[in-house]
Amino acid sequence: MSWPPSSRVLFHRQGVWTTSKVTDVSYPSDGNARCQEVEDSSFWFAHRNQVIRRAIAHFPPLGMVYDIGGGNGFVSLALQTSGFRVALLEPGIGAINAIQRGVHNVIRATLHDACLSSASVPAVCLCDVLEHIEDEQGCLSELRRILTPGGRFYCTVPAHRWLWSGEDVEAGHYRRYTIESIRRALEQAGFTVDYVTHFFSYLPVPIWLLRVLPHQLSREPKVPRATNSAQHHHLPRLLQPIVGAIHRLELAALEARVVLPFGSSLLCVAKVP
Repeated sequence: MSWPPSSRVLFHRQGVWTTSKVTDVSYPSDGNARCQEVEDSSFWFAHRNQVIRRAIAHFPPLGMVYDIGGGNGFVSLALQTSGFRVALLEPGIGAINAIQRGVHNVIRATLHDACLSSASVPAVCLCDVLEHIEDEQGCLSELRRILTPGGRFYCTVPAHRWLWSGEDVEAGHYRRYTIESIRRALEQAGFTVDYVTHFFSYLPVPIWLLRVLPHQLSREPKVPRATNSAQHHHLPRLLQPIVGAIHRLELAALEARVVLPFGSSLLCVAKVP
């Protein structure tokens, strides 16, 4: 049996900790399956993993990192392979996919349903999760409650309201963020923000041209579903060296705590005072 999470409602069954009831979340029913199709070969998922790993290494956690809403375990497995102790918390079928992928510690539940004990979690990581949660402050307050004093908070979120498109609607997003809005949300919930920066600095223009503009010009409330489609996750061969060089520059900026002013995503690192 894996480590026992600090909760009175979780029980262990078939290799995963779970609850008697799992609440629905604002995420497409086939979202885990569509992510699983592209994760292992996607430049986007690969670079986001590098950003998260560097951030956690540069701002070390006090102990186990809980990957909240961790999907199929792509981030959890990368952190686990890098030597971090990780627990994945995911309400969907992704929890089972994560077990099959090799993630050691998995909870199949929402954050609310898991009822983790106060001040019991050393660190949490939310990779493109917070934008799916309507009650943003309720979620952040719950994270603040379960984190230990000095506990770390890491997250990535989509950037810029002007990049809103049918992709956001289809994905179940409630918002996109700016550096100011993510900082304000965390400080309002009682966190101290250590670092916020953009990454994927080359993607806003392509996203605006390929997603935002068609969405604005369309008479339909949504554009055709394309989230996590294969063509969005594979780079033309000629662009691969250029994009690779940009990724290395972004990782170097993170190491130096430089704040990049432009990008389609945001990385935020905070802690409980």
